[in-house]
Amino acid sequence: MSHARRLARAALNLSGPAAILFAAGCAGPFESTEQSQALRRSVMESVAREARAAEPVGAEASPRTLTRTPGEVSFPPERMAELERMAGPASYRGVAPPESTDLLGQQSGEVTLSLEAAIGAAIENNLDVQAARLAPAISGARVIAAEAAFDWVFFGGVDWSSLDQPRVVPAINGIPVGSAVNRGQSVGFDTGVRRRLSSGGAFSVSQGLTDSDNETPGLTTFPDPANTTYLDVGLAQPLLRGFGSDVNLAEIRLARNAERDSIESLRGELIRIVTETERAYWNLHLQRQTLLIQQRLLERGVGTRDVLQGRLDFDVKPAEYSDAVARVESRRAAVIRAQNRVRAASDALKVLINDPDLTVASETLLAPSDAPVEAPIQYSFLDSVLCALERRPEIQRAILRIDDASIRQQVAENGRLPLLDLALRTRFNGLDNDVGDAYGDISDASFVDYIAGLLFEQPIGNRFAEAEFRARRLERMRAVVDYRNATQQGVLEVKTALRNVKTNYQLIEQTRASRLAAAENLRTLQVEEDTLRGLTPDFLDLKLRRQEALALAEFEEVSALVEYSNSIADLHRAAGDALERNRIQFVVPENPEDFGAPRR
Repeated sequence: MSHARRLARAALNLSGPAAILFAAGCAGPFESTEQSQALRRSVMESVAREARAAEPVGAEASPRTLTRTPGEVSFPPERMAELERMAGPASYRGVAPPESTDLLGQQSGEVTLSLEAAIGAAIENNLDVQAARLAPAISGARVIAAEAAFDWVFFGGVDWSSLDQPRVVPAINGIPVGSAVNRGQSVGFDTGVRRRLSSGGAFSVSQGLTDSDNETPGLTTFPDPANTTYLDVGLAQPLLRGFGSDVNLAEIRLARNAERDSIESLRGELIRIVTETERAYWNLHLQRQTLLIQQRLLERGVGTRDVLQGRLDFDVKPAEYSDAVARVESRRAAVIRAQNRVRAASDALKVLINDPDLTVASETLLAPSDAPVEAPIQYSFLDSVLCALERRPEIQRAILRIDDASIRQQVAENGRLPLLDLALRTRFNGLDNDVGDAYGDISDASFVDYIAGLLFEQPIGNRFAEAEFRARRLERMRAVVDYRNATQQGVLEVKTALRNVKTNYQLIEQTRASRLAAAENLRTLQVEEDTLRGLTPDFLDLKLRRQEALALAEFEEVSALVEYSNSIADLHRAAGDALERNRIQFVVPENPEDFGAPRR
């Protein structure tokens, strides 16, 4: 892959999510303005810089396989087999941990659990995942609510009135002319539909009928009763401020971005839970192995203490025997602490998987059936960096925040314009004593009103709109900086995880060599003990110390194996492909309310 192609692949980090925004009808985080192009260049340069730094020297670089330096200990096959039986992970296969009473005063049962089953239960049942799984449905409902602002609205009303009002009567030569009372009844209704337009205007169509009955004494009207009808068509449209779909659909675009953000947040939560479940699983394995190591160390110490006890009357001083007793009791205390850590690690894994058959309140212990991986992996620093830039939820969410800031800036820029609103209305009128004839006047367009108007408004100085636009522009610049920070943090996490993978893989060999050497030291002492009759207290003290050294070497070897497995999980979390690694298919349904558990 050429240098140019590598940088183009890094650009997918931006173009992929941006293509989604464009397909959804959004303007996207970068328009064609000079300032927007500068922001685009800033973002792309940050991606290219990270990709260029991760590019290996040379034309082509294939994935590398982990290597480690062989230990400097070498034994014949027969001796190696003996040392492996004496200590090390293989020597504990089939060995059960020492029993201990639980909170109910009983011996706890065990349930064997594989890593795959633990991860599967976690993504199905984990409470944090269940809570995060509701977020896309909530955001989807808010998208519908934002779109509903442009739905047609049906309205209607009816009114009845009975008037009996005194009124001033003009008098001519002292003679009143007209009636001193205004009396009558009327009943009417109106109905219609209206809709907000994506251009910013509002369109309405309405019609109504009013039936009036004149009851004023001495006053005759025609027609009586009178049926007044009308059909009204109106349009109100902003021409400057508030004009255009980019402004009026902003809330819908923001709601859709919020929906995408909640989906990325859910994916990030799943990645976190998968990684934490794997780490909790290996921690439980580590604590169980530590318990077995401490128990074997205790048994060896008890044997050595008994030998010293048998020689109290021969060549062992009481102080030397007391020192051995103190060591044995210290080892017994370590076993008790290790048992407690096993139970705590089991409960921590139970919380993550939230299995209804293995509740946290249950005292049943979980027992991992899988062992940590030891095989080397192939890796490419550049590919891991590019994978992180393309898949990390944090980076995808940062891109959405850039788009949110761009939308708000666009709205604020439109808000700087003067208010210039156009109002158009056409009204068809009808009047007759017969309802049908009154509506006939409307259909014949016998009486038509045309109304047009313009409304202008501009704040003097326009300080609020200018300040709002300046704030939105700065928010967009900050969103770009946050994006660059997210990419940098992603690269840092990938780099740290890869370094830990390499280090822990090398430590497996070194800690194993240390354990073999410590086992050989203890074996030689046992050979001397079997062949020499004169066992001195110093010799037995040396044996106790070598037992402890072997136990420490065993613990370091198991820790290296567990940390190697953990570092691989951390690497895939940093690269954003932990779900794919565990064969978890993250499917986004068309209907957010149908958002269920990811498929495996």
